[in-house]
Amino acid sequence: MTTLVVCLDRTDDVGRKTGLRSPVVGWEAVRALVTDVGLADPEDSGVNTLLESLRVAQDLRDENEEVVVAVVSGDHESMVSADRAVAEQLDDLIADYDPDSAVVVTDSAEDERLIPIVESRVRVDSVDRVVVRQARDIESTYYLLKQFLADEELRQTILVPIGLTLLVFPLLATTVGPAEGAAAITTVIGLFLLYKGFNIDERLTRLARGTRESLYSGQVSVVTYVVAAGLTFVGLFVGALGVSGLEDTSGVVIPATRFAFDSVPWLAMAALTASAGRLLDEAIGDDPIRTSFLNLPFIVIAVGLVVRGFSAYFLEQQGQMEPVVVSANEFLIFSNERFVMGAGERLALYVVTAIVISLVGARIAASLGGSSDADERSDGGSDGGSPDGATIDAADGESAIGPDAPSEPGPGAAPDRSDPELTDGGADAAADRDR
Repeated sequence: MTTLVVCLDRTDDVGRKTGLRSPVVGWEAVRALVTDVGLADPEDSGVNTLLESLRVAQDLRDENEEVVVAVVSGDHESMVSADRAVAEQLDDLIADYDPDSAVVVTDSAEDERLIPIVESRVRVDSVDRVVVRQARDIESTYYLLKQFLADEELRQTILVPIGLTLLVFPLLATTVGPAEGAAAITTVIGLFLLYKGFNIDERLTRLARGTRESLYSGQVSVVTYVVAAGLTFVGLFVGALGVSGLEDTSGVVIPATRFAFDSVPWLAMAALTASAGRLLDEAIGDDPIRTSFLNLPFIVIAVGLVVRGFSAYFLEQQGQMEPVVVSANEFLIFSNERFVMGAGERLALYVVTAIVISLVGARIAASLGGSSDADERSDGGSDGGSPDGATIDAADGESAIGPDAPSEPGPGAAPDRSDPELTDGGADAAADRDR
């Protein structure tokens, strides 16, 4: 009766630390592997797993059983490739040694997920999970705490907020009350967690770096971004003034709609200014202008028209805005008649205008982008010529080199694949020399 004692390593920790490829089969091979893994990482629990595999194999040999000890590793790239690698190695071991049963040795729940793969190929008599004794003692807690205190980033992220909380809470509790102090502290902690969770510090660092590089490189978008920021503040201020001029209204729908109606022209101008600056940077640069930058100003205008049209529609429906009255003289019609444009007609005009502008922008972007791509293709193909450097006569399709040109390849030409000496590795030529 042959028993396979197999040590499972799903994430290939043994292979990454020692450079050996699995499976590792045999008592002496696994014994040498223990030394290699221990020297590479003495703190790894895999050393104890390998020793447990050797101990189980030794106990079975003492009972006069034929034992084969092996270490099977997966792949650290993905779990699917790891499981398939383990399955392939197990197939090879079963084909070579034909075991009647198996004893599985693992050290984690991750490795135990491979047990169904083993059971599908050979009967599993026992599963031996190795638990390092120190991991359950106070020594491991002290060791982890010592490592935590040695990490400066972790100290600043966890210990500093806790220390500030312990210092500030007594002051707030004595001045404004315990409930208010606790609320203020939890608010600050929540903002800090959001700040860390969304990586706002890294975003600010990248923004500062990009701004500095833009200033040093003299990009036009720096100035347009500043102008866009000013227009944005103006739009917010104008929207706030429009909301403050409303009569007493219940709810937030009407104030929000009024704010959008008054601020969207300024916000659209801000976005248009920023996109124009970015477009100028693309035009000044050496690279061709991308289609997205060409289409962005038209999209900004179209979106602004749609938002303003819908906000005007809702305001007019609620009686906060008068209908538009257009005189016939404005259309060069000499008459005293006046045309009243209701909410629906004005909304339709805004929407149709926005759609037309977006279509015009897409058409212009496609035409300019297509022309730049065509120029690149024409420039790239004008210098290349024909693949072999010969010019082709359009009249008769013959090469300008002439029909009497030598057929032997030049020093830079590709070899003739039809030559048997090149296709079979020179076997025929070698045979001729031997003869």
